[in-house]
Amino acid sequence: MPQSRLSVRKIREVLRLSASGLSARQIAMVVSTARSTVAACLRRAEAAGVVWPLPADLDDDALEARLYPPPMPAATERPPPDFGLIQAELRRKGVTLQLLWQEYRAACPDGYRYSRFCDLYRPMA
Repeated sequence: MPQSRLSVRKIREVLRLSASGLSARQIAMVVSTARSTVAACLRRAEAAGVVWPLPADLDDDALEARLYPPPMPAATERPPPDFGLIQAELRRKGVTLQLLWQEYRAACPDGYRYSRFCDLYRPMA
């Protein structure tokens, strides 16, 4: 089960209690959450450079955005293999899916890895 995200009110409380010297276990008991969630929140705060006391201009939305930034979009679209050609090539003697994948990767170095290549091919078969 994925870790739950703390509310901004609890995040502020975790930062305040951490600055006062309480351990992650003690903070977890106070805010009624798991110790691992508190530790993850503190790691995020450290990575984002957020320390207690918080700046006055840091509102709830800005704090949440600094601790939980949106995920980065995929850099590039991977080129799809020509599965019609692959199907035809596999009919030839001595040709394997792995050999065809190696040719695909030689032509498209940023293409799919072998397991994903096979997963995409499987519905076609």
